[in-house]
Amino acid sequence: MKENYVIGVDFGTDSVRALIVDAANGQEVASAVVRYPRWSEGLFCDPVQSQFRQHPADYVEGLEQSIRSALKQAGVTVQQNIRAIAVDTTGSSPVAVDKTGTPLSLLPGFEKNPHAMFVLWKDHTAVKEAAEINSHATKFKTNYLQFVGGIYSSEWFWAKLLHTLRADESVRKACYSWVEHCDWIPFLLTRGTDVLQLRRGVCSAGHKALWAKEFGGLPPDEFFSSLDPLLKGFTSRLFSETFTSDKPAGKLSSAWAERLGLSTEVIVGVGAFDAHMGAVGGQIEPYHLSKVMGTSTCDMLVAPIAEIKDTLVHGICGQVNGSIIPGMMGLEAGQSAFGDTYAWFQKLLQWPMETLLQQNT
Repeated sequence: MKENYVIGVDFGTDSVRALIVDAANGQEVASAVVRYPRWSEGLFCDPVQSQFRQHPADYVEGLEQSIRSALKQAGVTVQQNIRAIAVDTTGSSPVAVDKTGTPLSLLPGFEKNPHAMFVLWKDHTAVKEAAEINSHATKFKTNYLQFVGGIYSSEWFWAKLLHTLRADESVRKACYSWVEHCDWIPFLLTRGTDVLQLRRGVCSAGHKALWAKEFGGLPPDEFFSSLDPLLKGFTSRLFSETFTSDKPAGKLSSAWAERLGLSTEVIVGVGAFDAHMGAVGGQIEPYHLSKVMGTSTCDMLVAPIAEIKDTLVHGICGQVNGSIIPGMMGLEAGQSAFGDTYAWFQKLLQWPMETLLQQNT
């Protein structure tokens, strides 16, 4: 019987994890975790301003190191029978890119510019922009917020884009498009060279970017240009079509096949968010609540489209057809600080002890 193995890569807040699984029975064969070195040093972040940015080099290096480490553990036979790679990431964690889909911080002149890096999900520098979007949305006959719980968050795609365009003129001039982390990694692995050809996942597009089939895609350019002229024409440089995570983004490029020691026949799946794929890993079923807990915690639920019909749930983080399981409505709620809160509390409790020890040495 032919052996088939797949690699799942999970980009978390602090580290990236690669897991190799036997496709026949789901057995875990090998895994590896790599922490982000720049992030671990606190580079490009300003907690006082709620600014949390991550350099794409952390992702690229972690991607290669974690997969290679897992493959080394698994052995040559497994390595020769890897059939597919799929990724999930935090979100909304978008980045400014040029026409080739390259994050600006990988280009000369932007290497240390936080505005040219991935704006991590928990970055709250766009509170003002989110409030403007919420107020602006009330002026339109169509409720463009109806599928995201009726309110837009500072942690999401458009608020972060607008804040970035306003905050940095050099980035604004160089930014051709805006891409989620979960969409960029498959594009990287398949060596995409045209951002307009990048396959965007419905998970990120529907929950964070206001994409909805009912609108014919994204809200019209008028919605955004009337919010701020800086957004004029931006929708044409984004996307109109989206894909569920069971679809291929392409095949592994020759460059990445060589770096990882894999075949160019390896299929790369369309990316999605970590909480949504965590629910899949937990074998989520209709109307069974799945709590995905880590640095943050998210509540996930799926429901048959025929049963949910026109029901809209107010106050959640979105309901999107196919965002968790294709053919099912995916509902997301409750993304709040969790592990981060414990980490903060630990530092708070340790501060007196550490301070006293420093004073006595």
